[in-house]
This record gives sequence, C-alpha cells and structure tokens, in this order.
Amino acid sequence: MKFKDALLSMLIVEMGVAALAVINYGTTLETLQAVTRFSGRVSLALFSLIFLFQYHPHIQVKKILSEKFYSIFAIAHGIHLIQLLSFVYLSGNELIPVRLAGGFLAYVIIFAMPYLQQRMEQQKLSEKRFITFTLVYQYYVWFIFFMSYLPRVRGTLSNVGGSYSEFVVLLAWVALLMGMRLQSLLMRIVSKSSDNSK
Repeated sequence: MKFKDALLSMLIVEMGVAALAVINYGTTLETLQAVTRFSGRVSLALFSLIFLFQYHPHIQVKKILSEKFYSIFAIAHGIHLIQLLSFVYLSGNELIPVRLAGGFLAYVIIFAMPYLQQRMEQQKLSEKRFITFTLVYQYYVWFIFFMSYLPRVRGTLSNVGGSYSEFVVLLAWVALLMGMRLQSLLMRIVSKSSDNSK
C-alpha cells in the first residue's frame, strides 16, 4: 500500500472513531474520553501489525501499512496524544509522575523511529544499529501498552472509562502478542539449527 493511501485509511478510521463517540456520548467531556480511549485501540492495532509482521517471512507489514509504517503509527499515536492531553487538561485529572515519564520516553522513541528509518534507507545509519533501535522500540512500546492495561484490570486506575471486560480482552491481546512473537522467534531458532545440522 502507498503511504498516502495508508495515511488516508488511518485518518478515516480515526474520524470514524470520533463520530462513534459523539453518537454514543453526545458532545461532553465523556465523549473526548471515549475518543481518546478508542484512538488508543487504533494505535494498538497498528502497533500489533508492526510488532508481529515487521520481520515475518511471509506477511510483510510494509505491504499493509506502506514502506513508512513507522510514520503511520507515529501519526496515529500523535493524534492519540493530542486527545489524551486535551482530556487531561479539561478534566483536571492529575498525572502520575512514573507513568508520565514512561509514556514520555515511549513517545520520544515512537516519533524518532521514522527519522531513524529514513537515515537507514539513506545509508547514514547502519542496518545493524537500526535493528537494535527497532528491538528497543518494539519491546518498550509493547511494555507501555501492557502497563496501560494491567492497572486497569487490577482496578488501580480511576476515571479511565471503559468496562472491566474490555480491559481484560485488551490486556490478554497484548500478552498474546508477546506469546506469538516469542513463538515466532523460537521457530526461527529451531529452523536455523535444523539447517545448520544438515
């Protein structure tokens, strides 16, 4: 898929999410909270594709989200950030310093990856170093998603909106992502050792 097509598709989904929130909640602060929550689900879906298929031998994420898949995710999560900051400001909710620091670092990494990808494509960054950055990016952002839903399931976060069953499903999906990733890595190791033994 071309970058413009992937970007347009993502923006249409984001607008659809906003429209559904308005239909369900009207034009209230609860609507903004719902938009923020649902746009987070869009970000999770995009990240899931990157996490599972960036190095997959058969399914390539660049064919789904374009060659600039890091940019697509960065833009989507940037939209989520704007909505989140707007909700926090308007609702007067206090930010938890530890979560704020962890989230800030995640956003730095997310917004840096399109630049690093471009540097690698221009051969100004070695592929080996880029792969190292990629691994840090993927596992840290996965950890942030996991830590977003774990306290919700445990009931230690207030004023987050959404239902308990929704949080359980999302946490289970994030955990399953890691399970599928580890299984894929294990299969590659077994395949390589099998090829070497021939």
